[in-house]
Amino acid sequence: MPGPRIPLPVELAGRPFSVAVATAAGIGAGRLRGADLVRPFHGVRMPASTPRELGELCRAKLVTMRPGDVFSHVTACRLYGIPVPRRWNDREPIDVAAFVPAGIPRGAGVRGHRLSPGRVLVTGRSGLPLVSPEDAWAQLAASVGERDLVIAADALVRRKHPLATPERVADAVDRHAGGRGCRLLAAALEAMRPGTDSAPESEVRLDLVAYGLPEPEVNGEIRDSNGRLVAIGDLVYRAQRTLVEYDGDQHRTSPAQYARDVDRLDDLARLGWRVIRINRSHTGTRRIERLERVREALLAAGWRPSDA
Repeated sequence: MPGPRIPLPVELAGRPFSVAVATAAGIGAGRLRGADLVRPFHGVRMPASTPRELGELCRAKLVTMRPGDVFSHVTACRLYGIPVPRRWNDREPIDVAAFVPAGIPRGAGVRGHRLSPGRVLVTGRSGLPLVSPEDAWAQLAASVGERDLVIAADALVRRKHPLATPERVADAVDRHAGGRGCRLLAAALEAMRPGTDSAPESEVRLDLVAYGLPEPEVNGEIRDSNGRLVAIGDLVYRAQRTLVEYDGDQHRTSPAQYARDVDRLDDLARLGWRVIRINRSHTGTRRIERLERVREALLAAGWRPSDA
């Protein structure tokens, strides 16, 4: 029967640490194989109770990263909260980049990259070294299409708590000129719209345009004849008094939000606005039906396809 587990030194307990540091502190190989520890990367141990979340995995990898190496690409986007396609998840290797002349980071669970000095900016978040938000976005261009890149760009310059300014995004496009995906970056920059609230809202905007409809105003203020703010509409067709709203789950689960929605919809109807609501259930043919409903509303309000 095994004896009592040897406690780890205070400086190692409850956090990730390198095997080299543990060995130097007198911790033997047997203790490092204990059931209370897991091996997320070669040469690293962390408490088995640690949630398998991207931020925790990056903190574990950090203990063996070389000075100057940074988290980049998809990993950096996820850490910033920049939307990336669903096909990626935290079980995939994490992106670690080194600057020339250092070698490409390697090892199980790591997707290594090499960066040119001066081409990307470096910052930090929650104690982790990262490429800047706009550079992480630009690095996506090598692996995603234009639509996903536009949705991610909108997130950079969102209405609340933006990660970058339009000028910084444009500077990143300039820095990445000539690189893989540079034409996509230029196109996505042109299609980026500051002031959005969510990725689904951006998706609806792109769907409307792809359906042949005019591009709506993003998060436009709607006021009554006295100047009172009635609503900030997600996607506004002001001339046609038509509003397209994306309803997230909070519109369904929050009683307070639901009550505000009722009052707001009544006010908009009183002012002669047509409101068309879209939610996550509207996919495939159901999404097309909603887009057609927007088209019908615009036509009824005097818009003609030749106006687009």
